Amino acid sequence: MQSQVRGGTRWKRFAVVMVPSVAATAAIGVGLAQGALAASFAVSGQEFKVTADHLYGEGFAQYGGVDMGYANVKEGDQLVPRPVAISTFRNATITKMCQSVVTPDVPVFGKITLRLEAGPGPEAERKVQATNLYLDVTDLDADAEFKNIDIGVAAKDTAQGTRFGKGPAVKDQNINQNGFAQQAETATLTNVRQKAWATTAGTFKLSGLKMRLHKGDGPKVECY
Repeated sequence: MQSQVRGGTRWKRFAVVMVPSVAATAAIGVGLAQGALAASFAVSGQEFKVTADHLYGEGFAQYGGVDMGYANVKEGDQLVPRPVAISTFRNATITKMCQSVVTPDVPVFGKITLRLEAGPGPEAERKVQATNLYLDVTDLDADAEFKNIDIGVAAKDTAQGTRFGKGPAVKDQNINQNGFAQQAETATLTNVRQKAWATTAGTFKLSGLKMRLHKGDGPKVECY
């Protein structure tokens, strides 16, 4: 469902899965193992949850990618490919952000949840602020509105400075450079819930940061 709203596109309960095919994922994994491709870092074996009341981003782009990560949370060096949708912003401000990750089988305690909260807002100085933000997401629900959106642009053309680009530099060479992508001048997301394997940023300012450890897991101690 979409409608034009003041030059933007509003998508109710926005949810995206833009990932390479199984064959492409396997090929990327082989390339990394052989040293043919460069990975920025190996992601952990723990997916984490993020929520936010409001995210406003300038220079938005999104395309499919693959993160290489450890197969086991507790031990071993085996790396496995993890398909992700990479959401990028040149600049972003976030209100009431929460991030949580569960570590299982902690001796004596069992499951332990690390929960981080920041950006109590709504004042600008109390929001989370980020530049060149990259979110490697597997699941996203939100209400979203985009201004001057392009759907179907090639991933390599989303970088500002290219002929059509609006977003930050393409994350790395692991992605399908000619693959499907979308971009917009601005993106506004509210009531955000997502799962991700990694977040990277040029700068990441966490105003009002609170970090706590909780015993157990579930919606009472995780972000949702």
